[in-house]
Amino acid sequence: MSCSSCKPGVVGPPPEGPEGEHPDFPSGSTNPCKLCTPLGACLAFKGIAGAVSLLHGSQGCSTYIRRYLISHFREPIDIASTNFSEDSAVFGGRKNLHTALDNVGRQYRPKLVGIATTCLSETMGENMPMLIGEYRAENRDIPLAGERPELVHVSTPSFKGTHAEGFHAAVRALVETLAGTPETQNPKPETGKAPLAVFPGMVSPADLRHLRDFCATWGAEITLVPDYAETLDGPSWSDFVRMPEGGTTVEELRALDRAVAALEFGHSLAAAPATAGTHLNKKFNVPLHRIGLPVGVRGNDAFCEALEAATGKAMPVRVAAERGRLVDSYVDAHKYLAGKKAVIYGEDDLVAGLAVFLAETGITPVLVASGERNRRLADALFTAAPELRGRTEVREGSDFGDIESRIEELKPDLLIGSSKGYKLARSLGVPLVRCGFPVHDRLGSQRIQLLGYAGTQQLFDRIVNALLEAKQEHSDIGYSYL
Repeated sequence: MSCSSCKPGVVGPPPEGPEGEHPDFPSGSTNPCKLCTPLGACLAFKGIAGAVSLLHGSQGCSTYIRRYLISHFREPIDIASTNFSEDSAVFGGRKNLHTALDNVGRQYRPKLVGIATTCLSETMGENMPMLIGEYRAENRDIPLAGERPELVHVSTPSFKGTHAEGFHAAVRALVETLAGTPETQNPKPETGKAPLAVFPGMVSPADLRHLRDFCATWGAEITLVPDYAETLDGPSWSDFVRMPEGGTTVEELRALDRAVAALEFGHSLAAAPATAGTHLNKKFNVPLHRIGLPVGVRGNDAFCEALEAATGKAMPVRVAAERGRLVDSYVDAHKYLAGKKAVIYGEDDLVAGLAVFLAETGITPVLVASGERNRRLADALFTAAPELRGRTEVREGSDFGDIESRIEELKPDLLIGSSKGYKLARSLGVPLVRCGFPVHDRLGSQRIQLLGYAGTQQLFDRIVNALLEAKQEHSDIGYSYL
């Protein structure tokens, strides 16, 4: 089930086979470490103010994605569908797409419609730019609630991607489509610089709120892309709200071409040739800082250095104090963590950030597994934490059957990842520290905080206490003092 690059002591991907195929990736999976690509796109579109996600394909795709997102965030989520029938699958979905756009526009009055393709429409070879162009041309002079919504298309076939890749593709499509474009209604002159653009990746609403507060201590005004801090973790309503408040506005997306700088998070994403950040840098000369996920001391130090470069200001006293408390907690807990082993699974950038953080604490991440197959994870991880080379296995395109095949030999003390690993953790009798997506068997997943020194502190305490609890539970005596 595994590729040769994932075997102990071997790093980096094996050479590609004919026509770009990877000769050692399995053709089948058992409970893979990923979800479908358009799910990530729908999550990204939820971070845009007044946006509606529209899947071009069968209705079952939108039902599946709604179920997963609602169960994780505990918020109502609408996802429209072009609802393919047998005729659509044979003759094409032009009529379905145009009808769906009319219906979504009439019922929601959106500012933006994010159109993501599914496996069915991608397999058919639907020419989406042509279909969307035809719709724009046919409706150019027809008013809809005073203005036409922006249409942003992203290609998201699940047979060649993951939910994380779908997320990043949607963010890139938003920036490429809207950055630097004029307003369609009452255009205004562009003056001065726009705020600092921050592309945080697939993080929790709590992390998005913390990033805004963290940057504010530096006096930095930021534009988060996307920002679902309120749309997916808002207050209770007295009446149903079809379009929740919050999110990055279309106007903020247009102004990204004038951003004072751009920050893009993710060890693996930093090696990707084309992202939202690289588009701003290449087309508009926006200074770009590509750093790993700011988890742990090293990750957050790099984040602070990027903020210093972007703002010209030194680290605030409050932030320095948070850093000092985190380092002190490392010292306090070292006797509990030294020699412990962990298995980490999930999205590339999450597992790389967590592995770099664990290496600081005395825990060895003996296995780092991801469902993605972009061949960047190993290089990204060992560049950020060279001390892990030769000690950590990296498995791309992995699934839980693959992970389980290595567990008996590796004998980890804990697992870190989504709820999908619970059965494996239970069979091993080791604790599972939940983070990433999805978390379906615990409440509050939208409030799990990892980023910043303060977020790392919360994660660190959870990990230490999970190990201490396991020690108590497995003890014949049941120590009350550890």
